Amino acid sequence: MGLSLILYRCVARLARPLVRRKLARRAVAEPGYAEAVEQRFGDYSDMPAYQALPDMPLVWIHAVSLGETRAAAILLRELRMQIPSLRLLLTNGTATGREEGRKLLLPGDIQVWQPWDDKASVRSFLRRFRPAIGILMETEMWPGLVAECQKARVPLVLANARLNEKSWRGAKRLAWLSRPAYQGLSAVIAQSYADAARLREVGAPVQAVLGNLKFDVQPDAEQLGKGQAWRRGSTKPVVMLASSREREEQLWLDVVLQSRALASAQQAPDAVDGEALHASEAPSQSLCSVQWLIVPRHPQRFDEVETLLTGAGLGVSRRSQWQDGPEAADVWLGDSMGEMQLYYGLADAALLGGSFAPLGGQNLIEAAACGCPVVMGPHTFNFAQAAASSAEAGAAVRVDDMVQGIAQAVLIASQPALHSKMQQAALHFAHHHRGAANASAQMIAALLESTEGFVNTGFEASIFDEESRG
Repeated sequence: MGLSLILYRCVARLARPLVRRKLARRAVAEPGYAEAVEQRFGDYSDMPAYQALPDMPLVWIHAVSLGETRAAAILLRELRMQIPSLRLLLTNGTATGREEGRKLLLPGDIQVWQPWDDKASVRSFLRRFRPAIGILMETEMWPGLVAECQKARVPLVLANARLNEKSWRGAKRLAWLSRPAYQGLSAVIAQSYADAARLREVGAPVQAVLGNLKFDVQPDAEQLGKGQAWRRGSTKPVVMLASSREREEQLWLDVVLQSRALASAQQAPDAVDGEALHASEAPSQSLCSVQWLIVPRHPQRFDEVETLLTGAGLGVSRRSQWQDGPEAADVWLGDSMGEMQLYYGLADAALLGGSFAPLGGQNLIEAAACGCPVVMGPHTFNFAQAAASSAEAGAAVRVDDMVQGIAQAVLIASQPALHSKMQQAALHFAHHHRGAANASAQMIAALLESTEGFVNTGFEASIFDEESRG
């Protein structure tokens, strides 16, 4: 064991009280964080006894948050076809991921919190459940977890793997800790060749580049149809700020209020100078010419966003209050979880959340699968390949800031020919890139078949005998 890992484990152990405090703070806004807290530290006394069944391999998938859990759902669908006897062990790190993950469980499956990355918590987790294989989704790398899985001879796969340039630079700076962790993986399935190159450079055993699992999403026909029906009932084109993050609603609000003020000023030319009018060739009718829909990324911000909008004098209608469809208001607020496909069906164009503040952008693949044109801001490093490919395919456009973004989105939504062209390009783009889920599932099933024997027979001798010796 390296000195770096010993130091890391000591820090992780000492950080336990801080983790508990953070969870308690988050539970104020999201009560889900108060559920089964002791599971995070390896205490499963609140659960019934678990019995491993040799003929039903326990496949462990770790999906930290909402986006990763949705990607895991796509992979899991294919895995269940490849391995019919599969039992799922699902771990999550966030309350939204855990809630979404409940939808994936079948009788016999198990869901617990991700173990905190100290030695005792991880060992307790592995000793309790003894998974045949572990699948980490996208970016989840925990040095302590990898080290303990190596000792327990549990193969780990990093699936749908990505590593953006910022994270790549960080991994290189902390190579003394990150390189052994990446090298400890059994296989890595990368999203893109750029991701694969960065992952290999930090030591990861990249086995294949198969694309993004999220292209294999199958939009919920009921949700999509309901959104489209509601859209037909709107007298205006609908533009959505999709999965918006901190500060982006304020950026949007600043532009919209300025455009409303200028529109009013144009009715009284003497009240404003010509230079000011010329400076704003932005969306002069952006508030009144389209119906705005804002869907915040995180549920704990729903009330905060409503307060921001009403404080600026805008009327707000919340999705949770709708009966037979949207109610008249300046802004519709999407305050529900698990209904993004409904919202994409409702929208004629979408501004991509997370891309107008330096947050890396949210997933635009779901929008493409629903046929919704996307306008991206300058920050898309979390989904660089998908962003570049969608723009090249004509399914999305990139702009420099929120002013340009609103102008472009309003233009797309207001011009039927342009909207139809981008809608068809989006659907073609999504369809063209499918297939990663099936190919990934085949690789994982083959790895499980080749290692299942020694995993099941060597498990106790590797880690638990060592523990019994102290």
